[in-house]
Amino acid sequence: MGPQNLPERIAAVQERVARAAAGAGRSAQSVTLLAVGKAQPVEWLAAAAGCGLEHFVGRVQANKTRPIAEGFAWVHALDRLRIAERLAAQRPFHAPPLNVCLQVNLADEHTKGGVTPAELPALAAAVAGLPRLSLRGLMCIPPEETEPARQRAWFARLRELLDRLNSAGARLDTLSMGMSADFEAAIAEGATIVRLGTALFGPRPVQ
Repeated sequence: MGPQNLPERIAAVQERVARAAAGAGRSAQSVTLLAVGKAQPVEWLAAAAGCGLEHFVGRVQANKTRPIAEGFAWVHALDRLRIAERLAAQRPFHAPPLNVCLQVNLADEHTKGGVTPAELPALAAAVAGLPRLSLRGLMCIPPEETEPARQRAWFARLRELLDRLNSAGARLDTLSMGMSADFEAAIAEGATIVRLGTALFGPRPVQ
C-alpha cells in the first residue's frame, strides 16, 4: 500500500461519509473530508496535497504564525486570542481572510488544547472582531469512546455550543469534528468537516 493508492482510500472513505450523511438525512456534499498527514512520509503528504490539502490542524505556536498566516486557507485549532491577533496581523492583504475554527476542550483534558465551554463566548467575540480573519466555527478532539452513543454525546455538546453562539448573533457554519475512529458519529451530530488520518494513510509510522 503506497501513495498511489490514496485515491482508492479516499473513495472508500467518501462512501462511508455518504452513508453516514444519508443516515442523518444530509447530503454527502455537506461534509468535507480533510486529510491529516501528521508523521506520514513526505510522499504521502505530497499525494494528499495533490488532493487539495490546505488546512492547518495542529495547535498553533507563536513562532509559527507567519507561515501559517501566509500559506494556509484554514486553521482548525485556534484557542488563544494572542495567536489570533498575530495571525490577523500577518495575513497578507492580497489574500482572502483566513478561515478559523476555535478549539473547545469539552472534557477539560489537560493533555489537549482548547478553551473551556465557559471561556468560549468571550474568545469567539474577540476573534470575530479581528481583521483578516473569518471565524467560521468550532473544532474539538473529544475523549476516545468506543460506544457510538457516547461518541455522539460529545459531538452533540459541540453542536449545542455552536447553536448557542449563533443564537447570540454569531454566524458560524462549520463544525470540525470527527476522526478516523468516530467520524460517522460526528456526521450524525452535524459535522461539516471530518479530519481523517489513519483511515486514509494507515497507522502512523513508528518513530
